[in-house]
Amino acid sequence: MKLSELAMAVGGEVVGADDVEIAAVATIDAAGPEDITFIANPKYLAKLNTTRAAAIIVAPGVSATGKNLLVCANPYLAYARIVAVLHVKAPQVRGVMAGAWVAPDAVLGTDVTIYPGCYVGAGVRIGARTILYPGVVLYDDVSLGADCLLHAGAVVREACRLGDRVILQPQAVIGADGFGFAPDGARYYKIPQIGSVVVEDDVEVGAATCIDRGALGETRIGRGTKLDNLVQVGHNARVGEDNIFAGQAGIAGSTQTGAHCTFGGQVAVNGHITVGNNVTVAGKGGLTNDAADNQVLAGFPTMPIGDWRKSALIYNNLPDLRKEIRGLKKRLELLEKNIEENK
Repeated sequence: MKLSELAMAVGGEVVGADDVEIAAVATIDAAGPEDITFIANPKYLAKLNTTRAAAIIVAPGVSATGKNLLVCANPYLAYARIVAVLHVKAPQVRGVMAGAWVAPDAVLGTDVTIYPGCYVGAGVRIGARTILYPGVVLYDDVSLGADCLLHAGAVVREACRLGDRVILQPQAVIGADGFGFAPDGARYYKIPQIGSVVVEDDVEVGAATCIDRGALGETRIGRGTKLDNLVQVGHNARVGEDNIFAGQAGIAGSTQTGAHCTFGGQVAVNGHITVGNNVTVAGKGGLTNDAADNQVLAGFPTMPIGDWRKSALIYNNLPDLRKEIRGLKKRLELLEKNIEENK
């Protein structure tokens, strides 16, 4: 595509030759004379003078002599959209392929593709243009919206509902039993998990991520939320809209998060608490109590990230501080003894 066409696609402005042909997106170091690259971090601006790219996506105010620039308010977002334009091909509609099993009463929308090895249970409803890759399993009474993409080995258990444009990466599991057991003397009695999971529109669920069904009622994942690989969502949790969970994060049962929260890698969120809007928890943090809106937290248990950074600086010096305090204590005891003797 011409650079001018890409500019129209992302709402950017060309500085330089707008008729240059762009074939692909590449990193700034590897880009060649038919590639477009991007700079989202100002620390890489020096590479403007050395890259061989045909064009560079930059933020407003950036200039470079002799370079073709595509100026966008959000270069990273523009890069993502251009990758979609140049590299993502519309999948071919294949219908129900040989080797897939679909229940006779399942309702399939137009242009659905179901690959070999899939199982679609009784009462399932699948929206238009949805794709099930090999090995996907839909239990009875599952509902999928339009334009969903379920990758190989994904499982959606009975009566769970997915909205439109939901993506499940390989081996994601929606609606597994929640972790519920009643003590019975020295043993445990399994509590039947009779609820469901509702995944709203535009959610992406990472590979091997598990969202447990409600014990009673539903577990809900809000619109636009993105879950990384190996994330655990406990039963009856309610995750708000546009949340981000990085890899190996986990949220325990019956906890509710607000909108636009971010949980770093390996963050643990306690059960039965409420997290406000716009809360960020840094990686490996442990959120044990309710959190109010508009906070950045870190540590275990969590504290405001500024306090945590101060504590982290002190932590490495604790052995020396311990010795110093012991020495000061001895000197104080000796001083008090001398004062007592001189009375």
